[in-house]
Amino acid sequence: MALASLLILLTTAGYAVLCAVKPFAPCRKCSGTGVRTRRRTVTLCRRCRGTRARLRIGRRLLNNSRSIHANGTRPHATDRKATPWQ
Repeated sequence: MALASLLILLTTAGYAVLCAVKPFAPCRKCSGTGVRTRRRTVTLCRRCRGTRARLRIGRRLLNNSRSIHANGTRPHATDRKATPWQ
């Protein structure tokens, strides 16, 4: 049981490091080419919009959690107390 827990912890930590070091991965839909061929037409990939890369799921979760934390902890302009010299 301890070995399985350690393996899960190491895998999660490894993925977190991968997301921090290399946040973008090749697009799965177009295989990292940026274009898709349909019948006889060549179009830009809709998923990656031709950039050939997508943001990893772990990085997207990290970005969302950072923005939620920042929005919840930063003082807003309306929350500031008025100073006598303003």
